Amino acid sequence: MMTSVDTELIRVLGDPLRLRIVTLLARETLCTSHLVEETGARQTNLSNHLRVLREAGVVETEPCGRFTYYKLRPDVIAHLAGQFADLAESARTAAENKRACP
Repeated sequence: MMTSVDTELIRVLGDPLRLRIVTLLARETLCTSHLVEETGARQTNLSNHLRVLREAGVVETEPCGRFTYYKLRPDVIAHLAGQFADLAESARTAAENKRACP
């Protein structure tokens, strides 16, 4: 049973703006302009966060004319959710294990 969680992915998703981006992309595929409008972030700041998400494999791009659309990779989120589910299951069984104090 797996009890470790992808810490790099947690770090990437731990940023509030990146988590907001992921939440928005869970609903629909959006371009940078949409994300600027939805988040109120500056375009350069948003682009940096999107680069981090792309490099981590959380989002992928889809060119469309002069725009770039971003979409969430649900398999990555599902994998992370599975890691947390495994961790929770391990914690349930570990509740019965108590290490004796020296």
